[in-house]
Amino acid sequence: MGTVTTDDGTVIFYKDWGPRDGQPIVFHHGWPLSADDWDNQMLFFLEHGFRVIAHDRRGHGRSSQTATGNDMDTYASDVAALTDELDLQGAYHIGHSTGGGEVTRYVARAKAGRVAKAVLVSAIPPVMLKSDSNPGGLPVEAFDELRSALAANRSQFYIDVPSGPFYGFNRPGATVSQGLIDNWWRQGMMGSALAHYECIKVFSETDFTEDLQQIDIPVLVAHGTDDQVVPYEDSAVLSVKLLKNGTLKSYEGLPHGMLSSHPDTLNPDILEFLNA
Repeated sequence: MGTVTTDDGTVIFYKDWGPRDGQPIVFHHGWPLSADDWDNQMLFFLEHGFRVIAHDRRGHGRSSQTATGNDMDTYASDVAALTDELDLQGAYHIGHSTGGGEVTRYVARAKAGRVAKAVLVSAIPPVMLKSDSNPGGLPVEAFDELRSALAANRSQFYIDVPSGPFYGFNRPGATVSQGLIDNWWRQGMMGSALAHYECIKVFSETDFTEDLQQIDIPVLVAHGTDDQVVPYEDSAVLSVKLLKNGTLKSYEGLPHGMLSSHPDTLNPDILEFLNA
């Protein structure tokens, strides 16, 4: 474990496991979680000889709870500060949900040689908000409801989300894991209410169209068809069309949080892509 301090004084917490000369993988977590959401993947890829790194986004987990900088450009700059500090070359970057947006923005602007491949899991690009140019998106009222629920009772909200749509536990016949629900709540409550509130605007309104078009490295787009948080047809299907070298891997019936609910399905596919 370690920390890196950004130019504006924000302290970013990160984990860094494995051989220093191993192929680095950087994991980017979703809202409102932390690096801990990648525990399963970090252990899996560590066993396969990789150097695995995961950070807590500003305002999340163990990083500084700043009053400013809760925007995608700053998130990407924080990642650049981390990769510069660790001098990562030819790294693989894997992002889930909002973290997939962070990967997209960072990779599009990364220094030459920093990134070799990327993976977007249940990721928010190109853009979630419904508009004339994105008629399949979600209406702003849906995100207003998230903000209202967070402000009214964040603790209960952070029980309701993982108990329902995030892992698909609201589906008939679903096998519910109380451990996943509790761990989601634990991670969420570690972070800043302000950062989480402002991040709803970030993940719903940030447009990654130009970022996707600029990326020329191989990118795996992995998405469950029963994603109730980031709809499959308005995200993965559109993103892969914008990428120069994108591959779409669809998971029939899997939920938004499939990296934790179905790691035995997802992890081998990511490994195969990275080793190709």
